[in-house]
Amino acid sequence: MKKQALFRILSNTPLPDQDFLLKLQPVGASLEGIRPGQFVQVLVPHTEGVFLRRPISVCDADLRENILTLYIKKVGKGTVGLSCCKPGENLDIVFPLGNGFDFTGSRKPLLLGGGAGIAPMVLLSKKMRESGVAPTVLLAGRTERALSLRTLFEETPLLCTDDGSIGEKGLITQHSLFRDLKAFDKIFCCGPTPMMKAVARLAEAAGIPCEVSLENTMACGVGACLCCVTPTVEHGNQCVCTEGPVFDSRELKDFR
Repeated sequence: MKKQALFRILSNTPLPDQDFLLKLQPVGASLEGIRPGQFVQVLVPHTEGVFLRRPISVCDADLRENILTLYIKKVGKGTVGLSCCKPGENLDIVFPLGNGFDFTGSRKPLLLGGGAGIAPMVLLSKKMRESGVAPTVLLAGRTERALSLRTLFEETPLLCTDDGSIGEKGLITQHSLFRDLKAFDKIFCCGPTPMMKAVARLAEAAGIPCEVSLENTMACGVGACLCCVTPTVEHGNQCVCTEGPVFDSRELKDFR
């Protein structure tokens, strides 16, 4: 069930690639119930002309310490405003929103994260390990600077970059892992849409189920504004914010 609460900012850590990491603690609320792949809607304070909340993927949720971690890239006035928030300030957040990844029954999962899409893989990997499953994680970015979140994973992730500055050089689908996709029983993917479409095609060709987390523009986060609608094969147009953001790639018309 979604809740609205004030979150006290514990830290705001700048990262190398025009991005930053917020650690927050809810005031009088619990993070219990947050699942990998879900997101939150953050009200941006002190920023003229920004009225809508900003949807941000959950990067990590420490239930024991009740600490939420958000990874945010500075791409517009709203996210630049959030980057200026200081420890001790409060943010108004609605959470948890959307449907997350379903890794039930998967024993050999492959996690793929590209760019900002690396963030939800942190909590997904953590929850898989807690359930006794050791995932294979492959992260992709333009340069080494784009892969700063790699240090948040318990396992050592495989890496690839466009410029070859770290890991294998090339697109994520050119990584040597893709020579034998049948070594995995399910793929979980988040990143730029072209990347996810390419991964989905290769997964379907190999007969492996693939879940993708869409990053459609969202205004309300609760299915009222309809600006995040995506066409599906069996259920018509669906709101990404309520029916997603995670979908089976085979159910998305745009991924066929």
